[in-house]
Amino acid sequence: MRILVTGGAGFIGSHIVDRYIAAGHEVAIVDSLWDEGGGKEANVNPKATLYRADITDEAALVQIFDEVRPEVVSHHAAQHSVAVSARDPQLDARVNVLGLLSILQNCTRVGARKVIFAGSGASYGTPEQLPIDEETIQRPESPYGITKMAAEHYLRFWHEAHGLDYTIFRYGNVYGPRQDPNGEAGVISIFAKRFLTRQGVRIDWDGEQRKDYVFVVDVARASVLALEGGDNDVFCIGSGKGTSVNEIYGTLAGISGYEPEITRAPKRPGDIYLSYFSCDKARRVLGWEPSVTFEEGVRATMEFFEQH
Repeated sequence: MRILVTGGAGFIGSHIVDRYIAAGHEVAIVDSLWDEGGGKEANVNPKATLYRADITDEAALVQIFDEVRPEVVSHHAAQHSVAVSARDPQLDARVNVLGLLSILQNCTRVGARKVIFAGSGASYGTPEQLPIDEETIQRPESPYGITKMAAEHYLRFWHEAHGLDYTIFRYGNVYGPRQDPNGEAGVISIFAKRFLTRQGVRIDWDGEQRKDYVFVVDVARASVLALEGGDNDVFCIGSGKGTSVNEIYGTLAGISGYEPEITRAPKRPGDIYLSYFSCDKARRVLGWEPSVTFEEGVRATMEFFEQH
């Protein structure tokens, strides 16, 4: 199968590329390698073809789609930071909405069969009840969450108007090897680097805010299953439980044997206090469930940063 992975040099996208190639598929990547986007040439699987381009560059996308003629597009290129979206909502919308529309138009033009879309748990905002599932009302509280919710509506429209199938994954907080430890998003990778370099850490709010942290290899496995299943449906992809920032600190301290100094900071705009998923639908329909425990995932992440 010919697959185009947007953001395929990035943290999540590169793991998806690896899984597709291991399954015997022909994979091309579109990635701008934008400094704040996390895409790195070092992440690119040598068996994949890399096109260095921005998804908002319409002329470049036309040429790439003409060359690749993908059957499936795994769309993981995005402006992914809640903090950046609050500072620059126009940038967020340009990448996450207009970039998606360029992808969809080209899919229709070359006859692609399906789009697998990286949605987000941020589209829910503060949930009225837990765990969150696919029927939970979406009330996003950040520009990032708003654009991710809007993208889902575009995908549904495109299916009805043009017959393009889709699978939407609403991810929890994905973590693991290759995540950028220098950005504003990704507390586990940020903390891992600071633990390894014996620096202090910052904990916002009271540290008891809990999110659903899911290991990147489990996330990539879901995208492989979506090649043949889950058409025109939405799935929550997470660990099924909430883990606090204070627990992350304690797990890293236990693995590294180091307890860095903590600097306390106020709540960040758009941050959610408690959020975790039910993954029953993904288990029932796709046969997917998380397989990596939190401690195993954190240990693998620490080992990656030790080696790189």
